[in-house]
Amino acid sequence: MKNFRNLKILAFVLAGGRGERLYPLTKYRTKPAVPFGGKYRIIDFVLSNLTNSEILSIYILTQYKAQSLTEHIEQGWHLGSALRGRNFFITIAPAQMWTGEHWYLGTADAVYQNLHLLSNFDPDIVLIFAADHVYKMDISQMLLFHLEKDADLTISGTPFEIEKISQYGIICCDENERVCAFWEKPKSLPEEAKNKKLLASMGNYIFKREFLEEVLLEDAKNKNSTHDFGKDILPKIYKNSNTFVYDFSKNKIKNEPFPYWRDVGTIREYYEAHMDILEGKLNLHNPDWPIRTVSYRDPPLYVAKGAEIENSLIAEGTKIFKGAKIINSIISRNCIIEENAIVENSILHYGVRVCEKGIVRKCIVDKFGVIEKNDNVRENLKENYFIDGEIIIIPSPPPALRIFKNI
Repeated sequence: MKNFRNLKILAFVLAGGRGERLYPLTKYRTKPAVPFGGKYRIIDFVLSNLTNSEILSIYILTQYKAQSLTEHIEQGWHLGSALRGRNFFITIAPAQMWTGEHWYLGTADAVYQNLHLLSNFDPDIVLIFAADHVYKMDISQMLLFHLEKDADLTISGTPFEIEKISQYGIICCDENERVCAFWEKPKSLPEEAKNKKLLASMGNYIFKREFLEEVLLEDAKNKNSTHDFGKDILPKIYKNSNTFVYDFSKNKIKNEPFPYWRDVGTIREYYEAHMDILEGKLNLHNPDWPIRTVSYRDPPLYVAKGAEIENSLIAEGTKIFKGAKIINSIISRNCIIEENAIVENSILHYGVRVCEKGIVRKCIVDKFGVIEKNDNVRENLKENYFIDGEIIIIPSPPPALRIFKNI
């Protein structure tokens, strides 16, 4: 079995996405910076997967509304000077117009504009991973697969529900996991894909360094390209290269009964991923695969006598007063749930206050949101609320209306 430990590996994490389908949660922040699970940000999952897999040379490529993401990385993801001396680092690389008077045009252009970082580091293998999915993955297993296949490119793929075919890049492969076709978000199942093994692209790629450089230089010359891996590069390069797909369903992590991955690109998927935590499908308490994040100096959770809590996840600093009920919900840091308030099947972000006898059911309340006294959100919809099916999203108030903090 081949060993990647003696190889020099560099990871690019793509973290510049707007996340338009997650609006209004992305009104003030990039998608990878959206809060998740009471105390995390979405980007914490890919960074935890990389570091848990001992991939410790990481550039994070940012662009859209990246201030809160930058502060989060600075506060929680320093590896320290001892590791930095061994070429181990987690560093923000903001868009800087290295190749002309334009920002990143697509995911491939984001890496192309940072080829100088690749040249300076001089890696053998380059990982390009998305920062906007919630999942647990031992990347070392994918690396070993890549080496055993002597692949130019390995794409991670996961089984999917056929009715969601238009949401993903679809990989078709043969019995040896070699890619034989790729379609970016097809409207329906192509005829040639029938009776073939199909996987959804997870947006994670492992490249041979020289092959990546060749692909990006060629794409940069193509004036008709949108310079995106999924739209422009993957649908054609498999024809003349050793391109394989790594089946994520085979990935194993200690004390995890099955692999978990979810694209939280929509409000519904984001909400359901939180419900997966409460249903035990997504385990945030596995010491063998910790999800790391910023550690704050908040006080302990306070629960008054007479309060009721059922099947919920509640972060530090939160205060729950007499008569309040928290049912099947995820409450972030430093929230206040006043007397006789009810929070059910909901997600509350940092600093939310539910005033006395306020009722919140199946809602997502963004940072510093306030539910007024006696207010039943579902019976008193306000103009600034957003509705996605049965889910009500209460956006964060504008900075001018609150003490401005990291969003």
